[in-house]
Amino acid sequence: MAFLRPSLAPESVPVLRGSGLFMRPPVSADYAAWAELRALSRDHLTPFEPTWARDELSRGAFRRRLRHYQREQREDLGVSFFIFDKHGSELLGGLTVSNIRRGVTQAAAIGYWIGLPHAGKGYMTNAVALVADYAFEDLSLHRLEAACLPQNRASIGVLERNGFQREGTLRRYLRIDGAWRDHLFFGLLAEDQRPDRELA
Repeated sequence: MAFLRPSLAPESVPVLRGSGLFMRPPVSADYAAWAELRALSRDHLTPFEPTWARDELSRGAFRRRLRHYQREQREDLGVSFFIFDKHGSELLGGLTVSNIRRGVTQAAAIGYWIGLPHAGKGYMTNAVALVADYAFEDLSLHRLEAACLPQNRASIGVLERNGFQREGTLRRYLRIDGAWRDHLFFGLLAEDQRPDRELA
């Protein structure tokens, strides 16, 4: 796996390469590909996401999203990536490291989405592995956390294949698809054993 510093990407955020993937922060030129993939995947994604705004896929909404990502990065609160194929030519999905807590905690949460045409092919499992390495090695975090709906077997599989351990259930934790819903809570420590993975 290689961590590279892109000259035009937001300051200090690397490009991640490995496992047939290319990951970098989103930029304004990604709008068309992002909007097309999200629109195509709407029925696939909405059962697992907060209710979409009326202008969810508008260019203005995308610009606001980028500003939010950039602010989080500047303030050491989060890092966001778009996931592409290894050539960087096709957008597959997205992954965020958010709610970074420093001090005695050194932890963050991860969240992710994959476009419908690319689901079930192992891309997100590999993307989470790349980001876990980055979080523990480059961000010096001690712990990663993730929450998912009990019926989201695909997401549970992604986490378990990366060594995350189920730590409990969070009652009515997030408002998803219009209702407060219970979530399963998973954690991964920097010292936890993780599956060996080919990251070339």
